Amino acid sequence: MIHMSIKQRLILSNIAMIIIPIIGFFVIEIVLGYMMFVAWKDDFSSDRMQWFVQLRFAAMLVVLAATNGILTYYMSRSIIAPIRTLSHATAKISEGDLNWSASDGSSRRDELGELARSFEQMRLSLIEARTKQRQYEQNRQELVASISHDLKTPLTSIRGYVKGIQDGVANNEQKLERYLNIIEQTAERMDRLIDELLLYSKLDLQRQPLHVEPVELVSFFHDCTEELSYRYQLYGEAGEINLQTDRQGRYVALADRDQLKRAVVNLVDNSIKYSDKSYKKIEIHLQDKDSELLVEIKDNGQGIEQQQLPYIFESFYRADPSRSSKAGGSGLGLSIVRKIIEAHGGRVWASSSLHEGTSLYFTLRKEDADENDTDRRG
Repeated sequence: MIHMSIKQRLILSNIAMIIIPIIGFFVIEIVLGYMMFVAWKDDFSSDRMQWFVQLRFAAMLVVLAATNGILTYYMSRSIIAPIRTLSHATAKISEGDLNWSASDGSSRRDELGELARSFEQMRLSLIEARTKQRQYEQNRQELVASISHDLKTPLTSIRGYVKGIQDGVANNEQKLERYLNIIEQTAERMDRLIDELLLYSKLDLQRQPLHVEPVELVSFFHDCTEELSYRYQLYGEAGEINLQTDRQGRYVALADRDQLKRAVVNLVDNSIKYSDKSYKKIEIHLQDKDSELLVEIKDNGQGIEQQQLPYIFESFYRADPSRSSKAGGSGLGLSIVRKIIEAHGGRVWASSSLHEGTSLYFTLRKEDADENDTDRRG
């Protein structure tokens, strides 16, 4: 099948408007001339000559009308009809109906086919934007509901203990001190939640600047594990945090040191909080993967069900709400990790085996990644 552009069709139509009538005129002259001067030569008269002229003129008009009608129908079908379809689809979209597709004309190999494909791509983009908008609105509503719940719960607890103090329930110094300690701890938890909400909001709106610099990850993780181990000992947690690498040498990534530390602390905190083991073991693995570095943080906890893994990095998602409430998690820790890592141009995901543990992964760009890309392009 020959595919022609609209310009080529118009040129061909104009040529046909000239050539077809000329050919028709020649055919008419030949046929009528044969009839008049060969077949009927013995019965030739002036009346028959007049009849020949009139018949020739009528036949030429028929040829012109037929040629014009056929070419007009062809051009209308191949050009005007698709334009009307696109015009109707545009009107439907302006009314908010994105289900009206103009994909029928997208298989054409001309300007109208290109226009139909662009129109269809625009329609699909609008559908995607509408879906994202609805998802964003749903997430916003869930965020407001979750914030309200997570702030109301500790506030209710504080009010209860304050009421107990006012009513004289804490009738001795020991009980009063315990009530005040609980109020202080609850207030600190609210303060952490508000800090996480503020950070999450800045990351979500991309208003948290990144001060990217080369970070040597081996020494970075040694400092992190030493600090985290000391902190967990203060909290009475028994366990260990170990660092392993797949080779000797330096692992230098491009990262914001403070934000990267926040992400690592959130990941390790998550593993510690939701572990059901009395002795908690955290292993951090560094792996060199071409233009990026892969970090795995593995725990020996109870694991996460496979159907829940795709959602654990969503805001306020809790794989086990009852355990999350007891652990005091805000539900923002892993979503903050995802936003920090994605802001660095990396990826984050998880794998898990029930009763064996969970591995949380993220990637970072290597310091020489840009140079390697340039070398490969060169």
